[in-house]
Amino acid sequence: MHPRRWSFTTQTLAVLVLLVAVVLVVAFGGSAWVLQRQVEQDAGRLALAIARSVAEDDVVRAGAQSASDAAPLPGPELVDGPVQVAAEDARVRTGALFVVVTDDRGLRIAHPVPDRLGEEVSSDPSVPLAGGEVVEEDAGTLGPAARAKVPVRAPGSDRVVGEVSVGVAVSEVDRLAREATLLAGGTAVLALLGGVAGAVLLTRRLRRLTHGVEPEELGGLLQGHEAVLHGIGDGVVAVGPDGRVVLANEEAARLLGRSVRPGDATADWPFALRALATEPDPVPRLTVLGDRALLCSSRRVERDGRGLGVVLTLRDRTDVELLTRQLDAVAEAGTVLRAQRHEFANRLHLVSGLLDSGAAEEAGEYVHTLLGTGPLGTAVEGLDAVADPYLQAFVAAKAAHAREGGVQLRLGGVSVRSRLADPVDVTTVLGNLVDNAVTALAGRADGVVELDLVADGRTLVVAVADNGPGVPAELGDRVFEPGVTTRASGEGGIGLGLVRQVARARGGEARLASPGGDGELGGAVVVVELPGVLEEGP
Repeated sequence: MHPRRWSFTTQTLAVLVLLVAVVLVVAFGGSAWVLQRQVEQDAGRLALAIARSVAEDDVVRAGAQSASDAAPLPGPELVDGPVQVAAEDARVRTGALFVVVTDDRGLRIAHPVPDRLGEEVSSDPSVPLAGGEVVEEDAGTLGPAARAKVPVRAPGSDRVVGEVSVGVAVSEVDRLAREATLLAGGTAVLALLGGVAGAVLLTRRLRRLTHGVEPEELGGLLQGHEAVLHGIGDGVVAVGPDGRVVLANEEAARLLGRSVRPGDATADWPFALRALATEPDPVPRLTVLGDRALLCSSRRVERDGRGLGVVLTLRDRTDVELLTRQLDAVAEAGTVLRAQRHEFANRLHLVSGLLDSGAAEEAGEYVHTLLGTGPLGTAVEGLDAVADPYLQAFVAAKAAHAREGGVQLRLGGVSVRSRLADPVDVTTVLGNLVDNAVTALAGRADGVVELDLVADGRTLVVAVADNGPGVPAELGDRVFEPGVTTRASGEGGIGLGLVRQVARARGGEARLASPGGDGELGGAVVVVELPGVLEEGP
C-alpha cells in the first residue's frame, strides 16, 4: 500500500522510526570514526610509553653506550647480549609487535629477528638520535604498525647513544577498533529498538486519546460537531466522568440562566439537574428552573466499553406548560358554563310551560325562587363578592371539581370588585393552588380548602389554606423548587413551581405563609401576589 494511503498514526510511526534510524546511523558513523581515531592514538601512546620505559632501562642505556663507543659487533655476538634480552623481555611482556634498539649509528643491537642484528634500521633514525621523539604509523620490515621512537641516553649524561623503536601491530589496532565499534553498534541497536518501542507506544496512546479516530478525520468531526451542537434548538450539556462540563451550547446556557463553560463543576447545579448528571434517565422529566419549565433527559455515553460521561438534553417547555395549565383552566370554566347553560335551559322550559298553561302566578313564584339560589343550585357562598364573571365561573368549576373528590371548597375573605385584566395568569395560579390542596386532602372525608381573594389596587392577593397535614418542616419554602413534593408517590413537584414562576414574571411573589399547625384549618397556607392582573377600579 502506498505510504500516502496510510493512516496518520501509521505515517507518524513510520516517520518516527525513520527519524530515529537516521539519527542513529549518523551518530554511529561519527562515533565509529572517532573511536577509530581514538584507538589509533591510544596505540601510538602505548608504543611511546613502552619505548620510554625501555629507553630508561639501565641495561639498555649501558649496552647502547658500549655499542656506540666500540666498533660494530657482528649479529651473532649480539643475539645473547644483555640489550637483546631486555628488549625481548619487554616485547613479550607488553605484547608489542617489535622492540628495536640501535646505537648512535642506527645499527640494530636488539631486534625480534636475530638475523637482522647488526644491520642498519630501515626507517630514518635521525629525529630520535637528535634527542626528539616520533609517534607515527608506518610499514617496516615487520609490517604496518603504530610506532614510537625515543632517544637512548648514556648512563649519567644527556648524550644520545641510540634509539628505541617500539611498534604496535595495525592488526591489533584494528581489533581494538572493531571491539569499540561493535560496542557502539550494539548500543545503537538498543537505542533503535527503544526508539521504535517509544514510537509504537506514542502512536497507541494517540489512538487511545482520539478513541480510534484518525487525526485527518477530526476536522470533519469538528465541523459536524459544531453544526449539530449549535444548530439544534435544544440545550445540550456534556458532562465528563469527573462531574465537570466537557462542552455546552449557547441554548443550554440560556435555558440554565448561567454561563456553562468547559471545566465547570456540576456540584452547584440544582438538585434535579445534578441527579440527571449522576444517574442518567432517558425518560424526559419536567422541572422548573428559575422562570422556565424545562423538559430534561440524560443518557450515558460509552465507546468501546469506556464510559465517556453523560449528555443532558434541555428543552424549553415554559410556553407549552403554561398554555397547558391555562387550557385546563379554560376547559374547566367551559364545562361549568355548559352545565349552567343546560340547567338554565331546563328551568326556562319549566317557566315557559307554566306560562303556556296560564299559571302565571306559579311561574312568578318559581322565578323568585330561582333568584334566591345560585347557579346549579350549588353556588359557592360569598362568590357574589367577585365582580368578574370569568373568575366566578372558574371558582365554581373548581368547587365542583373539589366536590367530586370529596373536598369542600369555600371562600374566606373575598373583595374583588374589578374585572380581570389578565384572567389567564390568575386562573393558572388559582388552578394549581386549589389542585395541590385538593390532592393533599385525597382520601379524607372532611377535607376543606379555603380560598381568599383580596384586591389591592391592580394587585390580586390569593391565599389558599386547607386542613391537611401541612408541609414538613424540613421542606419549608423548598416546596416551590422543581421536583420537590409532599406526595407519598413522589410524583408531581411542578405545580407550585409554575405558580412562583408566573408570580415572579409579573413582579410578585409566592410564599409559604404557614407550613401547618396554625390558623383555623391547621394545614398549609400559600399566599401569592399577582400585580397588574386587575383592571382599574370603577
